[in-house]
Amino acid sequence: MRTRVGIVGGGPAGLLLSHLLHGRGIESVVLEARSRKDLESEIRAGVLEHGTAELLIETGVGDRMQREGAVHHGVKLQFDGRRERIDLEELTGKTITLYGQHEVVKDLVGARLDAGGEILFEAKGIEPLDLESGEPKVRFVRDGEEQELRCDFVVGTDGFHGVTRKALPEGARAEYERRYPFGWFGILVEGPPSTEELIYALHDRGFALVSTRSPQIQRLYFQCDPGDEAGSWSDDRIWTEMHARLDTDDGWTVNEGKIIQKNVVQMRSFVCEPMRHGRLFLAGDAAHIVPPTGAKGMNLAVADVRVLSRGLAGFYESGDTNGLDRYSATCLRRVWKASRFSWWMTSMLHRFDGDNAFQYRMQVAELDYVAGSRAASTSLAENYVGLPMAPELEASAEERTAQGAS
Repeated sequence: MRTRVGIVGGGPAGLLLSHLLHGRGIESVVLEARSRKDLESEIRAGVLEHGTAELLIETGVGDRMQREGAVHHGVKLQFDGRRERIDLEELTGKTITLYGQHEVVKDLVGARLDAGGEILFEAKGIEPLDLESGEPKVRFVRDGEEQELRCDFVVGTDGFHGVTRKALPEGARAEYERRYPFGWFGILVEGPPSTEELIYALHDRGFALVSTRSPQIQRLYFQCDPGDEAGSWSDDRIWTEMHARLDTDDGWTVNEGKIIQKNVVQMRSFVCEPMRHGRLFLAGDAAHIVPPTGAKGMNLAVADVRVLSRGLAGFYESGDTNGLDRYSATCLRRVWKASRFSWWMTSMLHRFDGDNAFQYRMQVAELDYVAGSRAASTSLAENYVGLPMAPELEASAEERTAQGAS
């Protein structure tokens, strides 16, 4: 089997890359270990940055998102017995869209299959090979038979636990990681929304978040021990904790409902450098992980594949390797800024082991400053709605040539 770009991983990063390449007339094949049913049924959060939502619309896969997604113009910070709103649109001219990651996946799978794209589901034992040669390959087993995909480039979008990052020689990569001493206990709830916009809450018992997935389904989280088992928490205990951290003195209370899903989300920051080795490129969670506090995970993946699709288009259309050569450095600038923002939000809103009353009052003071200072509010807002995906790539070829000559 032969294609131009072999994509390992059928999550949003891999599917969107295949979709973007198709728009430029570049053939690709996506290898995904899960079945289509399992892939599309994995419910994941989805706060889409302004640029992410725009890109989905521009490339023809945003229709359902526009119908069913919820556009939010602000977010709320709750601390010290009060709630303050950060007006994202007024501060930046941009908004965010709540639309589940699994819904994005469904839209992309449908678009690729409708266009005749190849997504090979249930591809097992994936092994990237010959990555430093001019014709790398990916071996895999499907329907009980070993197969081989030969290509010009391999792209790893198979997540943190995937095989592609491990294909980089240890001496050729550096990995930076921070594990947080807490997790998020997440619940999906059937019931009416408690709020029109997300609420990020600091409480002396720990962090809590109120979100909305649809008019009928709500998503809520609270800080927990990372070793907690979801099944060990009864519904009554969960609601007691949510009310303790979120209910306010003015009578506002979080709406209860039927809990249809419980899970514990682990928290870590992770970056692999570089994001390229030979003919292998990493994108999304295969290269970097951020704690969910900043809502950056899928958005970073989208930014990665946007940059990579342009680099590949330049290579196939004119033989220009500049975009591919700069891919890793270009993406990592944004990755580290998003990592900083996610770390800052996490540190400001969570209780850490050993924190005392002084540290808690410092967190309250920081939130008070962010909410009360236009400059600080703007900084939070512009990071939350999304920094430019890759502003240097907007320059024309002529401008890049002139910059190089200078």
